Amino acid sequence: MTTEHAPGAETHHGYISSKDEYLKRLRRIEGQARGLQKMVEDEKYCIDILTQVSAMTSALQSVALGLLDDHLSHCVVRAAAEGGPEADEKIREASAAIARLVRS
Repeated sequence: MTTEHAPGAETHHGYISSKDEYLKRLRRIEGQARGLQKMVEDEKYCIDILTQVSAMTSALQSVALGLLDDHLSHCVVRAAAEGGPEADEKIREASAAIARLVRS
């Protein structure tokens, strides 16, 4: 789900100050995914593959929680300070994101 902003409005997402850190972590996760593919291609032991899947899942969850924290402390706080319907929408978005993370 993407959120549209008014044309010409300058948007700075909450994660922008940590963008390089997120990219570094996501590239590491991408490498883990390639490693998992190689493990399957090489017919490695199931438990070893599952261990690596678990590590990759934890890494993705860490990124997700960091992004959620950035969103709450930047986007939601800003919208709440401004009030109005955008504040309500940001709260709904955050609640839905938390629900998705809890289900995964």
